[in-house]
Order: sequence, then C-alpha cells, then structure tokens
Amino acid sequence: VQLQASGGGLVQAGGSLRLSCAASGSINDMGWYRQAPGKQREFVAAITSGGSINYADSVKGRFTISRDNAKNTVYLQMNSLKPEDTAVYYCAGDIGRFTTVEDIDYWGQGTQVTVSS
Repeated sequence: VQLQASGGGLVQAGGSLRLSCAASGSINDMGWYRQAPGKQREFVAAITSGGSINYADSVKGRFTISRDNAKNTVYLQMNSLKPEDTAVYYCAGDIGRFTTVEDIDYWGQGTQVTVSS
C-alpha cells in the first residue's frame, strides 16, 4: 500500500490548513504523525475504518480527522494553528491498529506545515 499526502504550507498563527492522504488500498488505521526539528516523531490523530478516533492532547479541540473509506483517503483539518504545530506531518497507515512508531506498516511522504507567529 502506498500513501500519498498533500496539503500543508505556511500559515500565520490562528490560521487553518487541511492535509489529505490517499491510500492505494484499504487499510484499517489511518492517521497523522509529526516531527519537529530535533524532536522525535509524535502521534497527532488517527481514525479506524469503523470511525473510531483518537487525538493527541495537544491538538484536541483544534484538529479534526475524518475519512472517506470509499476513496481510502484521510483528512486532517487543522484550525487555530500555533507556532508549536510547526513540523513535518506524515501520513501513516496500519493493517491493524497504531501501536508504536516503529511498528506502523505504511508511511507517506512528509509534508511541511509552518506556522508563523
């Protein structure tokens, strides 16, 4: 399975961006991780094919993940962006459920999100 991410860019603090990620096949867990310079890759949000959703505490209330199973596509609507949200965002997919970063089955290419203050 291949994951193709799109979206991202430069936005001012308080602004919004939308990320998309299309999978070449059906998978269960789809979601997003991010990695800021000098930091480890961290979980952002995930959604199963059945619609169960999880968010990192740092993005709850600001980010919304959604999914179109017919298109094998996951979306991340990011609102009220903060400079600390600046990172490379990676689409991720797993046949089962996300556990650790090392065990995730599929990764898309990263897309840069930069939030200026």
